[in-house]
Amino acid sequence: MDLSTTYLGLELPHPLIPGASPLVDDLDTVRRLEDAGAAALVMRSLFEEQISGERQATLDSMEAGAESFGEALSYFPALPEFAIGPEEYLEHLRRLKAAVAIPVIASLNGHTTGGWLDYAARMEEAGADALELNLYFLATDAAEPAGVLEARTLAVLRAVRETVRIPVAAKLSPFYTSLPHLAREIDALGIDGLVLFNRFYQPDLDIEELQVVRSIRLSDSTELPLRLSWLAVLSGKVRASLAVTGGVHTARDVLKAVMVGAHGVQMVSALLRHGPEHLAHVRIEMERWLEEHEYESLAQARGSLSLARCPDAGAYERVNYLQVLHSWRSVAAV
Repeated sequence: MDLSTTYLGLELPHPLIPGASPLVDDLDTVRRLEDAGAAALVMRSLFEEQISGERQATLDSMEAGAESFGEALSYFPALPEFAIGPEEYLEHLRRLKAAVAIPVIASLNGHTTGGWLDYAARMEEAGADALELNLYFLATDAAEPAGVLEARTLAVLRAVRETVRIPVAAKLSPFYTSLPHLAREIDALGIDGLVLFNRFYQPDLDIEELQVVRSIRLSDSTELPLRLSWLAVLSGKVRASLAVTGGVHTARDVLKAVMVGAHGVQMVSALLRHGPEHLAHVRIEMERWLEEHEYESLAQARGSLSLARCPDAGAYERVNYLQVLHSWRSVAAV
């Protein structure tokens, strides 16, 4: 069965890609992912705050040392705790490239333009095959209109696109006023891919201690429909590759994503829960389903249930709202 796809201009044997996560931090785990058949790898994100914080800490230390004793050997303070620092990130990228034969996609996470974007070029120099820019914006200022936030998104992407020659993907949130319009604006910048969607890790509350508590949980397949809906809307409307991340756990999840237009399918929580070898299981199940349903290739299925090609386009539009509400029957009524 031909499962091949083209994502970010990269010719891949299938669309299954381990997404940004701690899985790629360990070289032994990375080799297990490659052995399980991963088509490519996405590194965990390097954050704007990490780069800016390191530079500011270094600057402050050098200025402080100017009026201190000459015998001092170092004034470089400990940085805030991140899994890996900027320079270590680049070195790990080099080690990954040396360890595996599949494409390695670096990842940057930020929300402003600035000198930290120089690291996009440094990632390219370190051997990254592509770059995923994780745009994590939170609209918390009531005085800031939606257009300003979208303009900031476009400015960051424009700066990255002008900095590197390798393919660039924009990893977006679903919380934009008109996602299709923004996607078209991003596409016009020459961005090579759109990844739907990043996950917002909302804090929980400890009402006894009156504290905000940071929390994280793995995804499950119930998170996938939101992504499927917007992939279906965007499929065929932009030049860029489309990828899904969040809620992909089974072969059926992957096939759904492809049928609404995905070229790449990222998995994280399923691999954290079941191990790298789960990737091979999902691929085998995909092949089995396609053969049983007499498909000749995965490409034949791609986009077949997108908004543009779906026999029931109303399922993605406002009419679906009415039909879903009226389809509900209470347990007592059944």
